[in-house]
Amino acid sequence: MTSLSHTRRISIDDFRHEALDEVSSTNTEAFARARAGEAGFLWITAERQSGGRGRRGREWVSERGNLYSSLLLIDPSTQEQLASLPLAVALAVRAAIAKVMPPGGEPVDIKWPNDVMIGRRKTSGILLEAERLLDGKLALVIGIGINIRERPDLALYPVTSLADQGVSIGPQELFAHLYVEMAEILSVWDQGRGIAEIVRRWRSVACGMGEKITVNLPDRSISGIFSGIDDKGLLLLDRGADGILSVAAGDVFFG
Repeated sequence: MTSLSHTRRISIDDFRHEALDEVSSTNTEAFARARAGEAGFLWITAERQSGGRGRRGREWVSERGNLYSSLLLIDPSTQEQLASLPLAVALAVRAAIAKVMPPGGEPVDIKWPNDVMIGRRKTSGILLEAERLLDGKLALVIGIGINIRERPDLALYPVTSLADQGVSIGPQELFAHLYVEMAEILSVWDQGRGIAEIVRRWRSVACGMGEKITVNLPDRSISGIFSGIDDKGLLLLDRGADGILSVAAGDVFFG
């Protein structure tokens, strides 16, 4: 399935990094490399993006001073096991951010499925995209943007930046933490075989467990109590007399 043997886990030595000045988006650049025959485990970072994008086609403001990065993986796991990858990615991003936060700072946690929050304010964007290549392999790109100096105005969510939290750091230094944390968490994830440990870690840093939430689906909104996630990473929404509903994808709002 991957360019690595199934008998060993990913290590940090498997990854490479290419730093660029300006691109339309690091995800777009990573896909171009995949189409050109890149074998994967390649990080692309950029100082600025002219066409950054978030989930559901939303624009991701990409001025200099923040971290813009994408990791290209080729055939990272089976299609079924890929569903748990966003949880793993969020753990790596959270760990990198937590490493640079000041002592006694706001809590760093995760809002389902992969929004990293500082004090209930969104501080990063994670976008996973996939494309089937001509040779039949699956190119999967993990796009990660982290607000360091600048923060966009998002009408949907409260937002923050590391600078707002008193953190003075550059994108390169933060990326060095992300590089290490992602290698570790992908080794634990182990092509999806390590989902139990990923779910255990995710639950320990989840935001809003036991609180009322609203989940916006493509066709409707539903409310209930956030009861956590199941063993596959699906959100569990307690709707009282209507029972527990499992949700595979949606935008979560507290209150």
